[in-house]
Amino acid sequence: MGPAGRRGAAAAGSPGLGREAAGRDPAGAGSPRIRARGPRSSARQVRSTGDSSAASKRSAAAWGYTPDRFVLQLVPGAGRRAPAIHRGAGAQQPASARPGPAVLTLSAPPQIVSLGAGLDSLYFCLKSEGLLGRAVFFEIDFPEVAARKAALINELEELAALAGSSTFAEGPGTVKCSGEDYRLLGVDLSDLPRLEEVLLVAGMDPRAPTILLGEVVLTYMEVERSDALIEWAAQHFLQAWFVLYEQIHPEDPFGRIMQNHFRRLKSQLRSLACYPNCEAQQMRFLQRGWTECSIMDMNEFYRCFVPHDEQQRIQGLEPFDEFEEWHLKCSHYFILVAVKDGEALSSTPPVFPGMKDKGAVRLLLPVLVGVARKASVMDGFCPSLRRYGHRSVLLAPHMVLTTGGFGDHGGRHGRLTELHVLFKDKDSWRSGSRCLSLHLPDARLFHTVTFLQAGWAVVLGGRKSPVNPAMALCRLRVLEAAGSLALGSPIIELTPLPPAKDLVLPRWRHTATEIMYQGEAYLFVYGGCSTGQSVLADWCFLHLEELCGRQIPVEGHVPAGRHSHSACGWQGGVLIAGGLGTFEQPLGTILFLRPAQCGFQWHRVETRPQLTPRWQILQTCRRVRSWPQASSCNSHTLVGVAVLRYHLSLFLAEPDKMEGLPTQWKAPQPVEGEIPFQTKEPVEKPSCSEMVALGLAASRGHLRC
Repeated sequence: MGPAGRRGAAAAGSPGLGREAAGRDPAGAGSPRIRARGPRSSARQVRSTGDSSAASKRSAAAWGYTPDRFVLQLVPGAGRRAPAIHRGAGAQQPASARPGPAVLTLSAPPQIVSLGAGLDSLYFCLKSEGLLGRAVFFEIDFPEVAARKAALINELEELAALAGSSTFAEGPGTVKCSGEDYRLLGVDLSDLPRLEEVLLVAGMDPRAPTILLGEVVLTYMEVERSDALIEWAAQHFLQAWFVLYEQIHPEDPFGRIMQNHFRRLKSQLRSLACYPNCEAQQMRFLQRGWTECSIMDMNEFYRCFVPHDEQQRIQGLEPFDEFEEWHLKCSHYFILVAVKDGEALSSTPPVFPGMKDKGAVRLLLPVLVGVARKASVMDGFCPSLRRYGHRSVLLAPHMVLTTGGFGDHGGRHGRLTELHVLFKDKDSWRSGSRCLSLHLPDARLFHTVTFLQAGWAVVLGGRKSPVNPAMALCRLRVLEAAGSLALGSPIIELTPLPPAKDLVLPRWRHTATEIMYQGEAYLFVYGGCSTGQSVLADWCFLHLEELCGRQIPVEGHVPAGRHSHSACGWQGGVLIAGGLGTFEQPLGTILFLRPAQCGFQWHRVETRPQLTPRWQILQTCRRVRSWPQASSCNSHTLVGVAVLRYHLSLFLAEPDKMEGLPTQWKAPQPVEGEIPFQTKEPVEKPSCSEMVALGLAASRGHLRC
């Protein structure tokens, strides 16, 4: 089920995705289990988030995202999570375990220490697959959590056999379970003297190569105590790797809501303010005795270190259309590996091979391309602007029509059917419209609305859910625009159109651009997503008078498929920019479907310097202009209606002069104003430098006006 089926239950504060925003998995796929010293009730709240995280891992395993049968035994009966939560768990598990193969091959018997292990099943997975070798696995958590897990292991025959447990301790002791290569310890990580004592009793050897794992753990401790733990580990072990998976970027809307959510749960994210980004986290370890430190966000890890065949397998597990939320969540979590130098360390394979060479594909922070000159506040409260996944079009001079999308209706989130009109009245914008139709507009997301030279707009494609595409074609036009404006409410006529013949697959996240060919008007439909196919590479020329697909010759190398791209008409052809490719990687290419002697021809526009890969971008007539989207979404978001005056940023040569000529572009210059913005569905009048941005998405489930 896609976002339209889940966000109705979403609480705005959760950094989880989809319906998990109600607080069932507030840490995504992490495992928050360590408390700072404080009230016992607060510690209980932190432990409950660990249970929720374990339930998410169980759901991911049940749906085939991870080959983990043991979590199904440790966490029985948990409900199904959202697809984006499943993906988070599927990506997080190999990230946390990545140093394992390099360390387990060392000549000296290594040690693995799982900090705040909770109901994690990594030990049993490694042991059952014969990957543990001679390593000894230590798990540490609150005494009551460790005791509960020890009791579960003792009751489950397969787990008890793998642990080879000779001791199952009951009562106040710290060693809850002890086997040949497994130790389950109950101790508070904030108490370093006690922690060191317990590890020594359990057989920990400070001279042995040691991996320390922390999945959303340190952030729940007071900063001075978590810093002390990092420094203690660097001093205590001769050879060590510290693997940390936690949150970053508290400064943007997603980060602020994430923090507020955990505050309400009385499990505050304490490290975020001091270490808000990857650079700060990296310096945190380097300044506390660690020799090397590699770090990347989960978007980069997923692209660079999850094999393409595994990505394809994951894409086929269940319908998925939550790309914005998925990329946004991944941009707020990182994987860090710090290394403490030792004798055998120089011969150990790198944890992230080739990482220094991958800077070109790393997701960049968004560049502020402009600021809003003023934000127009309309008369009264306008809940119908609380939407995203919608489409807007300039339907008449100074009149913007918005259709579809997902947003707030009557206090509940869902797909929207209302048509929303903004029209300019003197120096301000007003809203309001009446729809003249016997048929209500259907609720759809990620469709296209293309204003035609004939004076009306055509609605094509979109979806109701990832398995239910929107099929109907519709025509929209303004009736008696001048007279209706005098009455204060434009009248919009909606007319269902006959089904198009010979049209390509139903799709969403595509583009539809009007072009002329041999004196007749066509709609060039390109790319997008469809049921069963996450990325489409085909296209169609829809004859607008007969509403049928026609074959028009197209020469040149067929470009790779993409969705969530942008397109506009230019010099008789179509410019296409950005998008997400086959493996959900942001694209930085610009394509030009240029008129040819017979039909059209694909041409790739080379830019110098190369454009930053991005998707969900804005592209305007005779120019290309784009803003980073959720793939690198760490910026502020302006929600409501804003008017922007901007400078051009891309200069294209004439089509007959483009062959072999790189396109020059320059970074746009900031303009007067004070509100940074990130648009979702802007609309520009080509003859004017004024652009209206409306119905913008905030982060998570919060849609504001």
